[in-house]
Amino acid sequence: MLEKLITLDKELLIFLNGLGSEQYDAFWLLITKQLNWIPYFVILLFILQKRIGWKNLGIALLSIALLITFTDQITNLFKYNFARLRPCNDLDTKDIIRIVKHSDTFSFFSGHASNSMATMTFVFLILRKYYKYAFVVFLFPLVFAYSRIYLGLHFPLDILTGYLFGIFSGTIFYKFYIIVLRKYFSQNL
Repeated sequence: MLEKLITLDKELLIFLNGLGSEQYDAFWLLITKQLNWIPYFVILLFILQKRIGWKNLGIALLSIALLITFTDQITNLFKYNFARLRPCNDLDTKDIIRIVKHSDTFSFFSGHASNSMATMTFVFLILRKYYKYAFVVFLFPLVFAYSRIYLGLHFPLDILTGYLFGIFSGTIFYKFYIIVLRKYFSQNL
């Protein structure tokens, strides 16, 4: 069963990665760098501050910092315990796929996917009561993590597992955020 899943994962990677072309490589290299998303984060911070105020924003930012630390460390724990090679290093895929970027670290599961999904899950859970279309924040992790497949750095299962873990950790830290607000600041949420 596991072998079949890994085979399907590799086949899906080959298909998705094969959709790329050299003329778009620079775009996806730009997308995959976290620093290039700073304007997006600044806009989100502005929206959050307008809705929840400075004090709650400070608590939210502290929660997000703890969330990213937690998610990143658990992701690394999985990576080093599973020690799955990245597609750009995997003997079955490296000669078939387009490798736009190379990395020697392990692949399972994606830190880009888990951290971005965790953060956006947390932000979504705060903003959903203020905005009907708050789900739009999920465009960031979808595009951001897809760049990893495009570049040849992650298998689809690495991304999916990262997303699931991100949703889990983002939800847990949101609950923590709500408890802190209620306990220490007597907020009605």
